[in-house]
Parts: sequence; C-alpha cells; structure tokens
Amino acid sequence: MEVIPVIDLKGQQAVRAKMGDRHLYAPIETPLAKTSAARDVIAGFLSLAAFSKIYVADLDAIEGQGSHADLLDELHKDFPGLAFWADPGVKSLAEARAFLDRSKADLVIGSETWQDAAVFEKLRDDPRIVLSLDFRGDSFQGPQALLDDDRLWPRRLIVMTLARVGSDAGPDRERLEAITERAKTRAVYAAGGLRGKDDLHLLEKAGAAGVLVASALHDGRLGPDDLIGSTKKGEPESSP
Repeated sequence: MEVIPVIDLKGQQAVRAKMGDRHLYAPIETPLAKTSAARDVIAGFLSLAAFSKIYVADLDAIEGQGSHADLLDELHKDFPGLAFWADPGVKSLAEARAFLDRSKADLVIGSETWQDAAVFEKLRDDPRIVLSLDFRGDSFQGPQALLDDDRLWPRRLIVMTLARVGSDAGPDRERLEAITERAKTRAVYAAGGLRGKDDLHLLEKAGAAGVLVASALHDGRLGPDDLIGSTKKGEPESSP
C-alpha cells in the first residue's frame, strides 16, 4: 500500500492541518525541516523514504483567498523526479480544464468545492483526475449526486474525513470499506486519522490502495523502517 505525504499550503508556507479547522492552521514546526517552506518540508519527507508523489492542498485557493500555482510550478522544478497531486479548489469544468492545461500536476477535485455533479462525466475518464469524496462527520461535503452515482467516479478516489485530519483518531475504516466496495477496480486512498504502522495494515485489509499522511510522518509515528515498500504505486493500470 502506498503512503503519500501531504503538504498543506497557506500564505506561501506549509501549515499543520488539524481536524479541518483551516482558520487555525499555523506554519508547521517539524523535526524533518528547518523551516516551514514547502521545499524544505518535501526534502524532509524524502529523507524518510523515496516517495514517488506528494499531495499538495492549496488552502488559500480552496477558500477563494489566493493561489499557490506559481509555488507548485517551482516545486516541479525543484523535484523533477516527483509526481504531484494538487487540490487547488476547482469548482467547475472550466477551472478544471484550465488547471490541467497550465500545470504538470494531477488534479485533485475536492467534492466540497465542486458545484455541478453532472458535468463530472466529462472529466471522469481523464487519467490525471483524482476525486476526493469529502466528509465532515456523517455529512458529505458537495453535490450529493457525486457521492450517489458511482458512474461519475474516475479511476482514483480519495475518502477524506476532514474531522480526523491531524486528530490521531484513527482512520475512518467503515466508510473506506463502503466506498471501496462500490469503487470496484478503482484505486481508493484513505485520508485522515492515521496513527501509525498498525493503521497501514488495517487500511490495506480494508482495500485501500494508499493513504495520505502528514502528522504521523512529522511526529515520527511512521519512520523509515515502517515505510519500506510503501512508496510503490497503488493505483490501477487502466480505468474500470
């Protein structure tokens, strides 16, 4: 199962995510890096394992308060061997296509910002699309049809439980299993609440292709020995 490190960007700095309360996020302090600059934090992740990709959440863009598009371009240049998944808070088909045209990153579309489920049919077969199904508690964040109609889903999905991000509460295994069963051959990635190595095994048994992780890496609950074999790709080779 693949481990994908996460960078949350706010005000041109990497910040520490905690239970989805974005207004409280502050520049990260981590033993992996001397500063909260994104390139330093990514270099810190790479000191733990030869990760193949990094997930970048542009919190300013998600909240409609700016963009880190230029910084993402710089990260591509600084780390040419890495693939990036980026959530820039796109809301529409036009914004999604504009991002795909200008950026090298794969596009993560968060259901919480997406507006029209029906037009997702025009994106689902694009190999650079990742759909994040976002939840706060028991509530789905986004157009309900995007959750209900699995025909709209692309070949890669994230099950994002926002209240568990940075919480050390454990992953939302029940919800992950439910989505994985519906997803069939698609690759499903967990996000939120991972505590350590034991949770990696639980998620793999639940059918996850991978997991998005930040706090457990920064806090040392996942170290180099725990990450052996976890940098391989977890996604399918073809669409369902």
